[in-house]
Amino acid sequence: MSRFKRLLLCFALVLIAVPAAWAGERWDHIVATKTLRVGTPGDYKPFAMKEGDGYVGHDIDVIDALAKELNLKIEYVPTSWPNLMKDLQAGKFDVALGGITRNAPRIAVAVMLPGYGPSAKVALVRAADKDKYKSLADLDKPDVRVIKNPGGTNEQFVLQHLKDAHIITHDKNAEIPGMIADGQGDVMITETYEALTYAKADPRLAAIFVHHPLTTPHYEGFLLPKDDPDYVRVMEYAWNLADEVGTLKRIDDKWFN
Repeated sequence: MSRFKRLLLCFALVLIAVPAAWAGERWDHIVATKTLRVGTPGDYKPFAMKEGDGYVGHDIDVIDALAKELNLKIEYVPTSWPNLMKDLQAGKFDVALGGITRNAPRIAVAVMLPGYGPSAKVALVRAADKDKYKSLADLDKPDVRVIKNPGGTNEQFVLQHLKDAHIITHDKNAEIPGMIADGQGDVMITETYEALTYAKADPRLAAIFVHHPLTTPHYEGFLLPKDDPDYVRVMEYAWNLADEVGTLKRIDDKWFN
């Protein structure tokens, strides 16, 4: 066995058997219960989507891989975009995921694992209307109905940039594409991958501004509380190991291509 592999093995064994006197309180509790509590709104394709009694998506596959590496089982905890940060800071779960944009306000109060899934703000519209919208100004008109989901960066974009459009708030993000397709609204501001996923699944819909997005590209990330540096180091270790052995790339290829 190479020296590098021996070091990895030793480090993994130390993490699993770390004494309570060394471990932080959160990681100590995770080890004791062998359970990682995962919070997600579960309404954001292709990252995390509620399906039956469980969840599916890119982020779900990733957290399954990390938990397996750390010999932990997963307990999913439902949350919402308006309550995501409050629930994280209240200790309702140990990690949040589901297409969470990495940005300065979030990183100022929480830890975010390395970015993945580079995307930007685009629009989801009816395919029959896609040629009507050539610019942001075309979206910002009184006769354009924009449906937004509360609590995330998509809502922030809508409120900041669409001053004249007719804004409708709907609290179930996963229902908005269907509402657009059915004519209950005209535009959904969202991320590249979500727009492409829904447009591919429903020929009535089209993703626009994909090649010339409404914002500069950004990345998604998993949110962790800052209360336990030991726990953060363990999660960073598991993420980096999954990256080094190609697990993250395989999951990216499955969901993003």
